[in-house]
Amino acid sequence: MGLLSTTVQLILSLSILVVLHEMGHYLPARWFKTRIEKFYLFFDFMFPLPNVLNFSLFKKKIGDTEWGLGWFPFGGYVKIAGMVDESMDTEQLAKPPEPWEFRAKPAWQRLIIIVGGVTVNLILGLVLYAMILFVWGRDYLPLENVTYGVTPSATMQAQGIAPGDKIVDVPGHTVRSLDEVGKAILINGARELVVEHNGERKTITLSADVQDSVMEKGEKTFFLPRVPFVIDSIMPKGTALAAKAFQKGDRIVGLNGVPTLYADGFIEALAEQKDTWAVVTVWRNGDAQQPHYIPVQVNEKGKIGLANRDLDKQFTLANERYTFFQAIPAGIRYGLNTLGNYVNSLKLIFSSSGVKQMGGFGSIGGLFGEWGDWQTFWSVTALLSIILAFMNILPIPMLDGGHMIFILWEMITRRPPNQKVMEVAQMVGMVLLFSLIIFANGNDLFKAVTGK
Repeated sequence: MGLLSTTVQLILSLSILVVLHEMGHYLPARWFKTRIEKFYLFFDFMFPLPNVLNFSLFKKKIGDTEWGLGWFPFGGYVKIAGMVDESMDTEQLAKPPEPWEFRAKPAWQRLIIIVGGVTVNLILGLVLYAMILFVWGRDYLPLENVTYGVTPSATMQAQGIAPGDKIVDVPGHTVRSLDEVGKAILINGARELVVEHNGERKTITLSADVQDSVMEKGEKTFFLPRVPFVIDSIMPKGTALAAKAFQKGDRIVGLNGVPTLYADGFIEALAEQKDTWAVVTVWRNGDAQQPHYIPVQVNEKGKIGLANRDLDKQFTLANERYTFFQAIPAGIRYGLNTLGNYVNSLKLIFSSSGVKQMGGFGSIGGLFGEWGDWQTFWSVTALLSIILAFMNILPIPMLDGGHMIFILWEMITRRPPNQKVMEVAQMVGMVLLFSLIIFANGNDLFKAVTGK
């Protein structure tokens, strides 16, 4: 169900974004009496080779527009008459322009038609964030509530932060949670942390290239809150169930006589006991005076089938709630901040370690939760909408930004760009974009096969 759920959510999310993006082109085109020949969800041709595998799963012509569902289940497009687009249909362009064609419209109207899709994606992202805040609010773990300190990544440990250290401050940056600390380091260039180590405060200066090390190792987080291992559930097929001695609420404090007071230490120690028997020490009902010693077989993956309590059961989370009218400006601020963080993060791509972290549909799908987790679904959809808005406005041929540049050039020089130049630029942009898609999804495949 996991892979199926992820695939369905990915297709559903992208379909919503594509339909609304293309509607952002369609509506202003119709307002300016421009003919729309096709409106398709999914591609009905082999992108970027439009004459290969050209067929539809469904199509119906209403007026001048053919509405259809393509066979390739990602993306979509509108085919605007008299415009060089991904269909690369140049026969029409060889004839004199008709009044209902895109090329016959004033430059300002064409500009509005082109930026309509990006505008819709940006507005959609902001609206979704506002509605997420209104419906669910925002839960986060304040730094001051990270009672047991942090479990740092390998990179952060190499920088001098030890398990159990408490992060007190990031000088020059406003941070409220561990996630915000990570963003301050990776995206906003923070290089100093104030931590509390064994009751004493000290300032740690991070290396200038710390982000390269993080990406090289493929670390997803800088810090996790350090937590005790308090049994929340016992897996039906795990060896812990076969031991018949563990109980929900037991706190694990040792393995083979070695103290493991926190989950990170226990999990790490357990991984070293693959395919062996081990003795787990637990406190029951908080009684540290009479510990229980439970022998259990560790499987080949270094696990025994126990699940720890969720964070909200071990810490006091902060909850921000919004009325409808409070959520609107808060959602706009959150969305614009997300856009800013994304733009700033693009600089990380221009390095060998950054390129390796590029991902395609697999990486995007990994952002979704289980089916029915609508807060995560709409949060990912909002993020993708913001990203699509920015990526589409880049001045790259074939993208909306590329078309926009040609139109602006025409408005400034008062001369239309050479049609042949536009066709060549469209083809070059198409090849570049398709190569990028292949590379990103190739990265996903490589990681899936190698586990790196």
